[in-house]
Amino acid sequence: MKIVVFGPERRVGVLREQRVVDVCLARAKLLGERDGEPHPRVLARAQVPADLAAFIESGPEGLRRAQEAVEYALAAGPDPRGLDGEPIAHDAAGVKLHAPLPAGARVACAGGNFADHAAAMARSRGGQQGADFATHAEEMRRRGIWGFWKVDREAVGPGGQIIYPARTHRLDYEGELAIVLGRRGKDIAADGWRPYVWGVTLLGDWSIRDGREQAGPLTFARGKNFDTSFSLGPCIAVDEADPAAVDVETLVNGERRQLYNTRDMVFSFGDYLAYLSADMTLYPGDIVSGGTAAGTAQDSSRLLADGQVDPARFLKVGDTVEIRSPAVGALAARVVEK
Repeated sequence: MKIVVFGPERRVGVLREQRVVDVCLARAKLLGERDGEPHPRVLARAQVPADLAAFIESGPEGLRRAQEAVEYALAAGPDPRGLDGEPIAHDAAGVKLHAPLPAGARVACAGGNFADHAAAMARSRGGQQGADFATHAEEMRRRGIWGFWKVDREAVGPGGQIIYPARTHRLDYEGELAIVLGRRGKDIAADGWRPYVWGVTLLGDWSIRDGREQAGPLTFARGKNFDTSFSLGPCIAVDEADPAAVDVETLVNGERRQLYNTRDMVFSFGDYLAYLSADMTLYPGDIVSGGTAAGTAQDSSRLLADGQVDPARFLKVGDTVEIRSPAVGALAARVVEK
């Protein structure tokens, strides 16, 4: 199932053949019409919540009930109606999709997790880019896991706007695949991570690449955090893809800049869950993004005579970025002036 958040009330829906089906209304229809439930709306809200965080918390049984409800509603015809005659299915092009970010969710992003990207980033800082990525990956494993948190309370949704930060002249893009957790866990074993994954989504990591904003001790990851610093969506694909083998591509103004598969991650999602959950509980709805591969503006740009990275390939106001995956769909955004 492809789970979306849609409409002014930000309700949970299922994307099916270019239609968005309201799962809670569909469940109420099933309970009232098929099962004769005396209080179908109340029970539907408990079984298949319209809020994304609560829906994830409902677990496998919530997903099963949602699937059953969607099938029942769509079997009623092309324009299924709820118990009070309200529409249940909507044309996907006619509703607003929001970022599928559960309330209270934490977003952790892997850093330097693809050997080609890490090697090219080293070159962009004046180092040498080696051709032996296997050797480079081994060095990355030796140095260990690192990453950062995205702390914005909201994410940019499908077709949303990225506000160009005033403190940068080099705004970069990173297309990533992320996992959404479906159960609570602490001290998770690296080889036992899969039962914790509820689904996968796409994440756009928008990054400031100017000087000390990039990295360094005690800078609060400011280069990774500002209003609209990440996009999420367009859906959460549940039970439709293996997170360890998903194709991802990133296009800027229609030009492909990145193309890779998550099988090339140096550290697996299991490694990150083990690292992050050591002595710290992870919760349903928490998100872990797997990092990005080569092709970002920073790692694909030439160095100028003064040692700075050529700004030509970085994002400008008016640019459009689209992150795609056959498993999830397309997540588009447009850069706008502050």
